[in-house]
Amino acid sequence: MIFGKIDYLNLLPFHVFLKSAPLSSQIKKAIEFKKGVPSKLNRALNARKIDAAVISSIASKKSNLKKLNFGIVAKKDVKSVLVRKNSDMKFDPASASSNALAKVLNLNGEVIIGDRALKAYLSEGKECFYDLGQIWHEKTNLPFVFGRFSYVKNGSFYKRLVAKFLQKNIKIPNYIL
Repeated sequence: MIFGKIDYLNLLPFHVFLKSAPLSSQIKKAIEFKKGVPSKLNRALNARKIDAAVISSIASKKSNLKKLNFGIVAKKDVKSVLVRKNSDMKFDPASASSNALAKVLNLNGEVIIGDRALKAYLSEGKECFYDLGQIWHEKTNLPFVFGRFSYVKNGSFYKRLVAKFLQKNIKIPNYIL
């Protein structure tokens, strides 16, 4: 099993869960992780180079991949998907959903996502950015789904795994924080 892994803070609880999940040692040895940004994992999953990953919601909708009700969702502000105000239009090569959302919301500026966006938000201040999750919520009163768990095989395994994760309250160890 080859699982696509995004190393962003918003998926950290899931990755901590995977390390401590009650899986047989045979399955733990069989799981291989391929790290990448969402746009890279979109391509890898569609090309069947990986078996499952949380990929861009726009890519999961356009594909014939199987999907689970698990992903990256912003109920209001998200602070990790931003458009820099007063900057030239530039899409983030790591994202498909965020770039599309910036277009839909007609926001011009540099799109930045993930940990890089969180660092910029903290160092430069919120007044320098549009928060895509917040603006989407203000316009629609709905949450926005940035990423969705998708897979090409081993569906029953991933369904059980995600169901177990959703039942748990994951604590992030201090040494990671």
